[in-house]
Amino acid sequence: METKRELSPEQRDDLLTTLKMRFEKNMQHHPGLEWAAIQTKLEASPAKLWSLSEMERTGGEPDVIGRDRETGEYIFCDCSPESPDGRRSFCYDRQALDARKEAKPKNNALDMAADIGIEILTEDQYRELQTLGKFDTKTSSWLKTPPEIRKLGGAIFGDRRYNTVFMYHNGAESYYASRGFRGALRV
Repeated sequence: METKRELSPEQRDDLLTTLKMRFEKNMQHHPGLEWAAIQTKLEASPAKLWSLSEMERTGGEPDVIGRDRETGEYIFCDCSPESPDGRRSFCYDRQALDARKEAKPKNNALDMAADIGIEILTEDQYRELQTLGKFDTKTSSWLKTPPEIRKLGGAIFGDRRYNTVFMYHNGAESYYASRGFRGALRV
């Protein structure tokens, strides 16, 4: 069944209110940025608003974490303290999901990210996010895996333990109740 990829005016207003409150509460995530300019861009991008609503619906608590100096785009990222709970217990990608013969997870991280319209975080983006706070102290998040690792059957994920950010590897077909994925969206 095709998901409707636009918000009603009420849903849009509710989401903008939520995003504005989060923006104002977490000014350390985006020093020097002004909400009015961000809201103007959001209002001109209904598809991006829908993607942000999906990030919110699945527990990501999206917030602005910066602005691309070259393109002028604002960068939203999942800023929930732990990996978004509506995006956990997934293997890495479709190939991994198809390879599982039994006990298949309900989805995979890359397909769900594409369905939502977001990009799964890279290792560099994940490390940068961790400079803004302490994320994934009890969970972990799949990260965009280099092709040479994926070709060998692996995938990478990260978490924060002992006040240190760690990167690990696992078989791409593995999945755990405490592992999800974080995404980013440019607006």
